[in-house]
Amino acid sequence: MAEGIIFKGIGGFYYVMSDHVLYECKARGKFKNDKVVPMVGDHVSISIYDESQKLGVIEAIHPRKNELIRPTVANVDQAIIVFSIKNPLPNVTLLDKMIVLAEHAGLKVILCFNKADLDVSFDFEKYQKIYQNAGYDVVKTCALTREGVDDLVALMSNKINVFSGPSGVGKSSLLNAIEDYAVEIGELSEKIKRGKHTTRHSELFEITGGGMIVDTPGFTSLSVSEIEPEQLGDYFPEFRAFAQNCRFDNCQHQNEPGCHVKEALSNRKIPIERYDAYLYIQKEIIEQRRRTKKW
Repeated sequence: MAEGIIFKGIGGFYYVMSDHVLYECKARGKFKNDKVVPMVGDHVSISIYDESQKLGVIEAIHPRKNELIRPTVANVDQAIIVFSIKNPLPNVTLLDKMIVLAEHAGLKVILCFNKADLDVSFDFEKYQKIYQNAGYDVVKTCALTREGVDDLVALMSNKINVFSGPSGVGKSSLLNAIEDYAVEIGELSEKIKRGKHTTRHSELFEITGGGMIVDTPGFTSLSVSEIEPEQLGDYFPEFRAFAQNCRFDNCQHQNEPGCHVKEALSNRKIPIERYDAYLYIQKEIIEQRRRTKKW
């Protein structure tokens, strides 16, 4: 059997890239019986019954390290969170919320500040320092001039990447700039663009260096209600070293005695901007869970 990755699934057909060759596959009936649905990004084993027509059958789905619902894709390695530095100015609270959602999904986070060609009042260097000190890669890009695009592509190498960010920040233009690196994958367009395949679904495409991009935006649902309030601090990397020394295991870093996160905040070892974001998101979690009674 051959090994591969599902690049697209639609209409009961799954398009599996194996050794740089795309195979159109059906899934064994056992998956339906076991209530397992193959997903884009799945690592699979396939049997090939017609090499000339590139036809095969999915025989096994390997264990997934994660699953996203929107977009529907498995085994994503990292999230590229894109905000513009002007038009619109970054909503830093929304940025922190998207970082938390990516952390909750188990993804490595790369922050991309786009539209670097514009005159700005946004203090990029300030926020670059804040997020780099938290352990995140931060890139400033411009789709028009291609500033930073090479740096971003290098960070995406050998990973499955999903792009996310609010509307108007230039995600489409940035993806078009990155498409200059796209690897030609032969019959992919012909196979997938048949008349019966017209519905929009998640799809992977390759870039030079072995990286892959999910071609639909991520985190279209921004609900944080699935996160336990006492676990929120785990998704702020700069809190972790201090939080492990808090007096209480379930410390929520607000008014509890012996809170080392608050002590680090007082000593300016944690930026007030990130702590304020933590408080805002925690309040939102509690309010959402109260409305949906997820306690």
